[in-house]
Amino acid sequence: MREVALSELPSLVGQELGVSEWLEITQDRVNRFADATGDHQWIHVDVERATKELGSPIAHGYLVLSLVPLLAKNIVTYTGVSRGINYGCNKVRFTNMVPVGARVRMRVKLEACEMRAGAYQLINQCTIEVEGQERPACVAETVSLLYPG
Repeated sequence: MREVALSELPSLVGQELGVSEWLEITQDRVNRFADATGDHQWIHVDVERATKELGSPIAHGYLVLSLVPLLAKNIVTYTGVSRGINYGCNKVRFTNMVPVGARVRMRVKLEACEMRAGAYQLINQCTIEVEGQERPACVAETVSLLYPG
């Protein structure tokens, strides 16, 4: 994991901050996400049908996106921060399916860093890759606020 001082961030714009560890997408995780969101579409939770028609069940796109904070914590930690806030996403694309049993990881590139109302506003390109596949599962431009302290 990379440690970065908050004051260093402007000098890192345009650079990759790092790559996370691999994380296996299990059917249990998919089922729990389906229960949490009410999205029980068969492509995610009907193992028999999804295996027959698609080769395996697939993870929800929003499940994959929701992994950004989990995967990010293994990439970089910021020093000199009192709190961080998820401010949203500018753009999200789901560009590939994630079959249950596949492993994913995330690359983070710092696209922009500006001071806004007493906080550093970061725009990161988060690319979630699927092991063994050329096309990523998700590319998201996330926006975060980090407050000094």
